[in-house]
Amino acid sequence: MTDLAHIRNFSIVAHIDHGKSTLADRLIQSTGTVAERDMEAQLLDTMDIERERGITIKANTVRIEYDARNGEHYVLNLIDTPGHVDFAYEVSRSMRAVEGSLLVVDSTQGVEAQTLANVYQAIDADHEIVPVLNKIDLPAAEPERVAEQIEDVIGIDASGAILVSAKTGEGIPEVLEAIVHRLPPPQGDRDAPLKAMLVDSWYDAYLGVVVLVRVIDGVLKKGDRIRMMSTNATYGVDRLGVFRPEMQDAPELGPGEIGFLTASIKQVRDTRVGDTITHEKGGCAEPLPGFAPAQPVVFCGLFPMDNAEFEDLREAIGKLALNDASFSWEMETSAALGFGFRCGFLGLLHLEVIRDRLEREYGIELITTAPSVIYQIHMRDGSVIELHNPADMPDPTRIDHIEEPRIKATIMVPDEYLGDVLKLCQDRRGIQLDLTYAGSRAMVVYDLPLNEVVFDFYDRLKSVTKGYASFDYQMAGYRQDNLVKMTILVNDEPVDALSVMVHRDRAEARGRAMVERLKQLIPQHMFKIPIQAAVGGRIIARETISALRKDVTAKCYGGDVTRKKKLLEKQKKGKKKMRQFGKVEIPQSAFISALKMDG
Repeated sequence: MTDLAHIRNFSIVAHIDHGKSTLADRLIQSTGTVAERDMEAQLLDTMDIERERGITIKANTVRIEYDARNGEHYVLNLIDTPGHVDFAYEVSRSMRAVEGSLLVVDSTQGVEAQTLANVYQAIDADHEIVPVLNKIDLPAAEPERVAEQIEDVIGIDASGAILVSAKTGEGIPEVLEAIVHRLPPPQGDRDAPLKAMLVDSWYDAYLGVVVLVRVIDGVLKKGDRIRMMSTNATYGVDRLGVFRPEMQDAPELGPGEIGFLTASIKQVRDTRVGDTITHEKGGCAEPLPGFAPAQPVVFCGLFPMDNAEFEDLREAIGKLALNDASFSWEMETSAALGFGFRCGFLGLLHLEVIRDRLEREYGIELITTAPSVIYQIHMRDGSVIELHNPADMPDPTRIDHIEEPRIKATIMVPDEYLGDVLKLCQDRRGIQLDLTYAGSRAMVVYDLPLNEVVFDFYDRLKSVTKGYASFDYQMAGYRQDNLVKMTILVNDEPVDALSVMVHRDRAEARGRAMVERLKQLIPQHMFKIPIQAAVGGRIIARETISALRKDVTAKCYGGDVTRKKKLLEKQKKGKKKMRQFGKVEIPQSAFISALKMDG
């Protein structure tokens, strides 16, 4: 049992690539938590895809034992959080489980958009924040300038910032001392009824659901009967322990401690993140304030390339959803692509990660339809419908108006690229809210429609600024706009997988680009194929694929011209009939390419 005054719970927050996971590695290594032979880079990033992309997706915890210079023994619980905007909800809930944060800033890059977003989450959670300037071993490092920037932009005192190089290990002892002396110990009462917060849960093939808990008050012991306050379900605790980073059993968890429990829970859906865990008998009266559940923002259809793999895909998605509560899915069918699933994601990176995992871990080749967002359709009779898929749009005559989701985007960019960034945001129907300077970098705040951002806004932003801009956003509610559904018709048949929602002023340019693209992608048939883009009943763009021609008069040499005419007339009738009943084969690669163009 550890005394409360000797426990420190903290998380590491930073922008992507500023060195959170490397700093965590050094802290683990320098305290001897893991034997040297087991040490590897990005120790806490356990998924293959995390290692490959060099990003953190899931927040991970580790318990470190540290003997301070004053001779006292401390227990440090570290949570390494993701830096990417799509996984901000992982950060927010990790913040609630700890009392302090190390703010890691790259001393060559300075404060970035995501640094701001994550620090504000830490400030909202009442954290004590210790600034750490990383990468001071690089020749381009400017720690004094970056410390000033932290004070100007974020408004926290950076005079005591610690200079470290997480790669070489320089400054790591100072970080450990700062954690012990500058971060507050947790509060809690050992004799009060049990009150523990469910921070995270995931599925393990051998143990069932593993639950990460932070004990606030009381003591949790092996064999206790516990109750989840939001669902009222009761379980018996089978196993209790802490992470060093692998699981290690412990007889009990007291106030202020972070650990795990297993209790024969079958599904991750039974454990709500942010729920309060208490004893079945004599539990606490009031639950903790939970978290808002993660709301999916981007929707797209996932279809198997080969329809025979549909059942495999269903099973794979079911398994992935066990571990990711923020990923939602339901069945859908499409005339062009067959059976598949309509899935909801927190953002485009989340979508890519799930798609990669399905293809890699389960070996299923997928077709992804155009990402779309949720529109709110206000009907004439006063009801409101949520539209996830443009193909399900109700009859336009019954619609009063359509509202689309907007975001508040913060972009940090070096001065020389500011013009390009402003133009990009204007092109995407953005409204400028604010423009300020921090040193030689501009900070622009824009109100943008989410559907203009989900396609390729991030890629375009990186290319116009040569990779120097950083971007972060939060949802900013719904607003009415002049939106229409654009349908693509191939041989007079609407293709539902290609319908998209567009702004009326942009519809013509988008439609023209799409039909030109499809003309190149669909192979010729024995008959003419018209490709049209339509809004409502009005055709706004058209291209025609000419027919393949068979030479029916090849067998006629010499003789009367009427024989040739007769054969050509017969061919003409046949083509007309074919055009009526002929079916156009659209190759599946055409769907993906046409939608990419659409961005």
